Amino acid sequence: MTKKAGGKRIRGFSLHIMPYSEIRALSINDRIKKILRVVLGNKVIILQGRLRVEEEIRLIEDTMAMVDHVKNFKGVELAVIEPDMKNPGFMTKIRKGIAKSLIGHNNALTVIGPASIVKDIKKDPSKLEVLLG
Repeated sequence: MTKKAGGKRIRGFSLHIMPYSEIRALSINDRIKKILRVVLGNKVIILQGRLRVEEEIRLIEDTMAMVDHVKNFKGVELAVIEPDMKNPGFMTKIRKGIAKSLIGHNNALTVIGPASIVKDIKKDPSKLEVLLG
């Protein structure tokens, strides 16, 4: 796919939709390796659900270690988009807590992509905007 963004052409950009079930049974190390393999393939991942905090930290640490050692790799951009739950009712909180403990953060989307492709990820409750450049 070739996109024109700000006068530049981006070649080889694609989206990789990843259901959480694809990485659920993997160890933290294997999850991060799988994600980095996809990102290093010049793809932006749309992950159903979200990574745990320790997985996000590990992804950032591993990425920073790779920046100087992998040609044309400038790191990753990561954003989590979750539904707005500012004033949920008591029963909604209970249902959400039970669902979260059973199946994890499946009501969120995580966007992970190469920093050289994904320049800015803006969060808005009604849309996801990925600016390429």
